[in-house]
Amino acid sequence: MGLLERMGTVLKAKMNALVESSENPAETLEYSYEKQRDLLQNVKKGVVEVVTSKRRLELQAAKVREQAAQLDTQAAQALAMGREDLARVALQRKQLAMEQLQGMESQIEALAQEQEKLTAAEARLAAKVEAFKTRKETVKAQYKAAEAHVRIGEAVHGLSEEMADVGLAIERAESKTEQLRARAVAIDELAASGLLTDLTGTAQSDLDRELQQLSAAQNVDSELAAMKKKLAAGNAPKQLEAPR
Repeated sequence: MGLLERMGTVLKAKMNALVESSENPAETLEYSYEKQRDLLQNVKKGVVEVVTSKRRLELQAAKVREQAAQLDTQAAQALAMGREDLARVALQRKQLAMEQLQGMESQIEALAQEQEKLTAAEARLAAKVEAFKTRKETVKAQYKAAEAHVRIGEAVHGLSEEMADVGLAIERAESKTEQLRARAVAIDELAASGLLTDLTGTAQSDLDRELQQLSAAQNVDSELAAMKKKLAAGNAPKQLEAPR
């Protein structure tokens, strides 16, 4: 197989796949049903045309038959009057009319047979069209049900994925909530232990507390030294009364 043939095969395959993917079975069935109905209508028209033609020939044959009977009567009258020549002419015309009538009757018989065939064909085709209609409606209903099943399945699958995302979001929210609760408990414990001045303040470090204590001790030493100087200068304070 040459390159062009392979390319042609590939293109045909792709076109078939494209047609199948875009084909709507319901529309295809309706189109086929309409084509069969058109065919049935054509057969019915054919039957009507055959019946019309046969009826027309039957009317013409009836006229020729009357004409032949009339010529036969004229021939007898001419012969009775001694006019054998006229009788002969009338009988010759009658013979031609009978030959014409025979041809018409043959055509009428052929048309009758054709009418019978077309009528039988019409009945068979009508039965097939009706059976196809029933099958068409069944297949369309099955296709609609399958199509709805697919849509529902896709919707359920999409809903499951969405619910999974919602579940993850809920888990994250719960985790953050637990973290905030733990932090709140820790803040309460620190505040109760005095490490926090208030909810917005910073915890007092050990170094700050030591510096404060050292400053207080230095103040006490300074006050004691001042008191000693006063005593040495003779400005001793009055004796303090013992507490009662």
